[in-house]
Amino acid sequence: MARENNLGEDKISRLILKLAIPSMLAQFVNVLYSIVDRIYIGNIPEIGPQALAGVGVCGPVVTLISSFAFLVGMGGAPLTAIRMGEGNQKGAEEILANSAAMLTALAVALTAVFLIVKEPLLMTFGASETTFPYANTYMTIYTAGTVFAILATGLNQFITCQGYSTLSMLTVMIGAVVNIILDPVFIFVFDMGVAGAAVATVIAQACSCAFVLAVLFSKRVKVRIRFTGFDKRVMKRVLTFGLSPFLINATDSVVLIALNSMLQKYGGPGEGDKLVACAAIVMSCMQLISMPMIGITGGTQPILSFNYGAKKINRIKQGEKGILLMTVLFAVVMFTLTHTVPDAFVRIFSSDPEYLELSVWGIQVYTACVIPMAFQYALVDGLTALGVPKAAVSLSLFRKGVLFALTLILPMFLGAKSAFYAEPIADLIAGFTSTTTFLLIFGRLMKKREAMPDGQALYS
Repeated sequence: MARENNLGEDKISRLILKLAIPSMLAQFVNVLYSIVDRIYIGNIPEIGPQALAGVGVCGPVVTLISSFAFLVGMGGAPLTAIRMGEGNQKGAEEILANSAAMLTALAVALTAVFLIVKEPLLMTFGASETTFPYANTYMTIYTAGTVFAILATGLNQFITCQGYSTLSMLTVMIGAVVNIILDPVFIFVFDMGVAGAAVATVIAQACSCAFVLAVLFSKRVKVRIRFTGFDKRVMKRVLTFGLSPFLINATDSVVLIALNSMLQKYGGPGEGDKLVACAAIVMSCMQLISMPMIGITGGTQPILSFNYGAKKINRIKQGEKGILLMTVLFAVVMFTLTHTVPDAFVRIFSSDPEYLELSVWGIQVYTACVIPMAFQYALVDGLTALGVPKAAVSLSLFRKGVLFALTLILPMFLGAKSAFYAEPIADLIAGFTSTTTFLLIFGRLMKKREAMPDGQALYS
């Protein structure tokens, strides 16, 4: 298995395309896990809307679980690429070994915690007496398969950072295809309803997990899993690097909780459930933008990290410009689609005219500022790749803090539906703030790296 990409020598534009496109497609397909479930669930006869609202309540927990995979995966992968750029094979393997151990421990701990506290959590997250049974069923089965979700998502980052972008994409594709095939079988043929959707998802994630482990234990990859070199200092460094992507994803859960709660509280009986169901559709659409965007910026991080380790300043500058351009172009395309044909997306979930009208409105409001959001994603992930986690974390927390506050405050004065306006306002403010901060930091960082003696290890 030859390496697909030479991170230190290949043309930057070619590298960006070869790493970004498979990673973007992988994240796009990854979103299908939840969207396909919601599509089939929303079309279950008689109970579809209520079941969809119940599964929508589970969204924050699913997002939170995946955020822990990003904490380790997207923290360890840039460090691994830096060590590879330095020519430090042993250091790269130590980072992978420590990351694999942490992912396993997190998976076990999260499974136990969520199974214990899931019932009060779901009620807090916006479930009602009508939707709770569906939310509880889905969450119980999904949580039991946490280990597969954590390992598949987290370890897949270490395939990407070695240059195997196609294999990284296959990891997700395998799970998505299995999920799409099994969903109708378990939901309709076996008449398992919401439980069938959850079972199909767990089986799909198990298939992805098996593929990732087979690749990373294989002798054909340059950096593979070895049970050696465990070090608390390495673990701490991985967690420091991964804190920004973790917060971006984990705080999504907090915002979803706040959104569902505000919609229920200010929407009132009946209307609250309808708004939560529509929010599930809106968030599904938003994930089709944000997750592929994360795929672009996360998949191309190895370009920046490797060349930072190799002290190739011009390649770093070219890389960051190209990554930002691709992210913005993607945002422009998705903005155009969400503001011209959103009804086509909503009809996949429900043909009810009332749900259709409300969801189309919600999508157009929620995605109004995805172009400024592209600047936030590209530049914050760029800082993470270059080893400036404190700035990246601060910028991520700032955006989510604004979003969370507006989600709580707007409905108090303008009604339940106004909660949807929190996202575009936060994206606009954070896009400007992140761009300004990045420009202030980047030049100084490049000069500092250029002045360092050759052979001096970074972040040792």
